[in-house]
Amino acid sequence: MSGHSPAISRRSEVAPFLAMDVLSEAAKLEAAGRTIIHMEVGQPAAPAPQEALAAARSALEHGRLGYTEARGHLSLRQKLSAHYRTAYGVDVPAERFMATTGSSAGFNLTFLAAFDPGDRIVLTSPGYPAYRNILKALGLVPVEIDVGPETRWRLTPDHIARAQKDGPVRGVLVASPANPTGTMMSAEALAELVDYCDAERIWFISDEIYHGLVYEGQQACALETSDQAIIINSFSKYYCMTGWRIGWMVLPEALMRPVERIAQSLYISPPELSQIAASAALEARDELEAVKAGYARNRELLLRELPKIGFDKLLPVDGAFYIYADTSSFSPDSLEFTRAMLHEAGVAATPGADFDVARGASYTRLSFAGSYSDMQRAVDSLGSWLGRSD
Repeated sequence: MSGHSPAISRRSEVAPFLAMDVLSEAAKLEAAGRTIIHMEVGQPAAPAPQEALAAARSALEHGRLGYTEARGHLSLRQKLSAHYRTAYGVDVPAERFMATTGSSAGFNLTFLAAFDPGDRIVLTSPGYPAYRNILKALGLVPVEIDVGPETRWRLTPDHIARAQKDGPVRGVLVASPANPTGTMMSAEALAELVDYCDAERIWFISDEIYHGLVYEGQQACALETSDQAIIINSFSKYYCMTGWRIGWMVLPEALMRPVERIAQSLYISPPELSQIAASAALEARDELEAVKAGYARNRELLLRELPKIGFDKLLPVDGAFYIYADTSSFSPDSLEFTRAMLHEAGVAATPGADFDVARGASYTRLSFAGSYSDMQRAVDSLGSWLGRSD
């Protein structure tokens, strides 16, 4: 028996996450026997730290895993509080930390607790596509502001002031280091932005998921300027724990209970096993710094070799593990360019349309979170494919 399905919601009409589509296509080619070099997703090639794995094994063998309080284990939040004292010199009590099911849950919880349908939230373009997709799905209005070399690809108070002329702005979301650009705001630039938002009574959301992965300059935390900033971070990137789906938030006091109430109903609690492993990962700095040194080596290789094969317009790579390259000299359509790159050169990358609706056709993002040998193979393969090999 067949018939027409009920209507689907308008909330679901969000754009696809192209990086994940590329990953799916690459998986199909691998299943057919092709060898693919993965530079499309921001996923560390290294496993979780050994201390995290050991803690998880012990919990599986000797412990009973169950629900925790919605905010996460107190011991994890206490360790995060200590981390902020050491890393940023800020004293934030454990009560203001909240463990989340990855940073994605942190964004959902923030958007639900801080905003009402129709509220306008400022984002940068280029920027992480899930921001705008989640906002749209929740009935919020992403206000995407083009940023470029004139401000070193960063948002400024002037940008926000211009957006306010078109209607009230309720939130501003900034990532530093940024995805896809890899650029980072100076401490002074970040403080200026946070101060502006505080003065205008605008929620400032700081995506600090790539903290720890900095090669040029000095990272700054928004909490160094204001205790009203909302911090979202994750164990996925620096801590190499993408599949564990564990992150955290630092909340202003006014949002602590609202976010907790929503989390209780949406998620009950983050996975306890992941919380145990994450707590141990905070003690694995030596191992993680060695992984970061590998990224630095990959970065150096690509910045040296990519211009030799025609990728000669690259954004600054201050942090994270991405190179955002202008590929308009190869093709006016980076979606077609990356598709051909995947099928003909065996290198998976993400088209810029994921990150910038207006200008993304001219750009491609390459992740250097893989192994050094993969980066060497990628350069060789792309050079041969483009006819630029020595």
